[in-house]
Amino acid sequence: MKGRTAMKADFDYLWTDKKRTIFGLPLSFTRYYLTEKKLITRTGFLNIVEDEFDLYRVIDKKLMLPLGQRLFGCGTVVINVKDVDTPVKTVKSVKTPRKMMELLDAQVDKMRDAYGIRGRDMNDVLCHHDDIMGDDGNA
Repeated sequence: MKGRTAMKADFDYLWTDKKRTIFGLPLSFTRYYLTEKKLITRTGFLNIVEDEFDLYRVIDKKLMLPLGQRLFGCGTVVINVKDVDTPVKTVKSVKTPRKMMELLDAQVDKMRDAYGIRGRDMNDVLCHHDDIMGDDGNA
C-alpha cells in the first residue's frame, strides 16, 4: 500500500479505472491512469509492471463496444501511438469509455499545443506504409 500512495503523490490523475472482468466488476490487477502528460498502465500483483506513453504521440484511437461489455456500461479503447515498445495500446473494458476518450482528446490537443506538434508532424509514421507498398499500392 505504501508504494501505491507514493505513486498517487507523484501525479495528479485526470482519470483512473481498473480493467473490468465478468459482470463489469473491477476484479483485475490492471489499472489505468491518465495524467496531464501520460497514459500509464499498471499490471500485476506481486510483480508490478508499468507501461506509459506521452500523450502528444497519439496518432489515432478507436472505441470498441462489444455486446458483453456494453451490457455493463463498459468499452475498450484502442490507441495507436508513435512509440517503439507499445505502438498499439489497448485500454480494455473500462467504465464510461466515451468520457475517457474525451479526456484523452483534450489532453492530447493540450500536449501537442505545448510541444508545437500538429498532425502533419506525425506523417513520418504513415510514410513507412508508402515505402512498403509501391506507388501503385501493391507490395
